[in-house]
Amino acid sequence: MLVPVSRRPAGLAARGSAVLLSPWFRLSLLAALLAAAATVVAVHEPQRLIAGGGLPGFSGAGAVVFFVAVYGLCTAALVPRPVLNLAAGALFGASLGTVAAVAGTVLGAGIAFGLGRLLGQDALRPLLRGRWLAAGDRQLSRHGFRSMLALRLLPGVPFAVSNYGAAVSRMGWAAFLTATALGCVPNTAAYAVAGSRAATPTSPVFLVAFGFIVVPGLAAALVAWRRRGRLRQAVAAG
Repeated sequence: MLVPVSRRPAGLAARGSAVLLSPWFRLSLLAALLAAAATVVAVHEPQRLIAGGGLPGFSGAGAVVFFVAVYGLCTAALVPRPVLNLAAGALFGASLGTVAAVAGTVLGAGIAFGLGRLLGQDALRPLLRGRWLAAGDRQLSRHGFRSMLALRLLPGVPFAVSNYGAAVSRMGWAAFLTATALGCVPNTAAYAVAGSRAATPTSPVFLVAFGFIVVPGLAAALVAWRRRGRLRQAVAAG
């Protein structure tokens, strides 16, 4: 005699899998991860560990590797990069500090880009209907390397916003990481140099580094203000 096989468990499993793999569930998971990471950073302040003048238990190459790993995780958890760049210069000097900070920047950007691409892209792409959002998406998707390089070179552009915005676009991994590695060098180096001379804030080297941080920001704001009309026309024509 044939025994009827219930299809209900299989149906429940299928529906459960569909929910877990749905774009909006993954987006909610990304939001929860970011909220949890931001909470951990706010409570424990891991950036103070690497900005306090030493790395307990680490020395030499191990200290650099540890710093890069913490830097990457902190930036993915929305810790501002300037604090970490200053710490890199204070801990390792201008040259090695710049290398460590750039490596941490690329690592953190890669983590954020990967999370955004895996958990957020499918849910957010259908929402890119506004003119400004659609124009930004087209620019990043068609001219990924050039657009991301410009964003990295321009001071004042939020690091996390550019990472997750690029993840929602169709930009490729190679273009994103290469542009990040190249574009972050000038600003990162300026902060690292300033951090390495933080004990002597009146020294010429510190003042030059500080000026390199401030002047490009003011120049970028002026250029953006003067070109706002062109941008509006491009968006309207897009």
